[in-house]
Amino acid sequence: MKLHHLTNSRSHRILWMLEELGLPYELVRYQRESTLLAPDALKRVHPLGSSPVLEDNGLVLAESGAILEYLQETYDVQNQFKPSAAQSRADYRFWLHYAESSLMPLMVMKTVFGNLDRPPVPEMFRKIGAMFGEAVQKTWLNRRIDTHVNFVEQHLEAHEWFAGDAISCADFQMSFPVIAMLARRAPEDLPHTRRWLSAVESRAAWQKAIEVGGPLTLST
Repeated sequence: MKLHHLTNSRSHRILWMLEELGLPYELVRYQRESTLLAPDALKRVHPLGSSPVLEDNGLVLAESGAILEYLQETYDVQNQFKPSAAQSRADYRFWLHYAESSLMPLMVMKTVFGNLDRPPVPEMFRKIGAMFGEAVQKTWLNRRIDTHVNFVEQHLEAHEWFAGDAISCADFQMSFPVIAMLARRAPEDLPHTRRWLSAVESRAAWQKAIEVGGPLTLST
């Protein structure tokens, strides 16, 4: 099994699950370009040129959620990371899809609109870029993000994990956008979400994934 891993990226989710499952794997590391984009070398692995990409038994798999589901269905023989109760299973499916379809696009937009006043935006456009970015955030984006932030916080106020009373692939999938979300909030905000993240970070497999794959630090 080979994981193509871009440092400080969504790929950390897969590395974490591999460690939780105790599976042997080869890690191929890639560094971001100065533009923060993935290097072109990843396009030789998968046409999209993004990470993570997992190679296993002749398969080349992309997209975090799809890879997590593959690992769970193939190697989690005791269904340790997929709940069985009906409501927990419904929550599991929801959060697996919600992470990338609803929450993460907002985090990406926040980064894009908050950085229109710096390279690689040409200098002559940075002033107007900053004005445009600020206007979009104030009039729409920040309010939309607040709705989602409160939604996540309220769920974790009532639940220890995202899907039931035990950790699952839903938590693996939500880890990246939650860290991005918390990077934009004051340390005292969102206590239930921070409690969840502390529980995640205390796991030996998470710590091993950080040791092997590098830190996961998402700035504002």
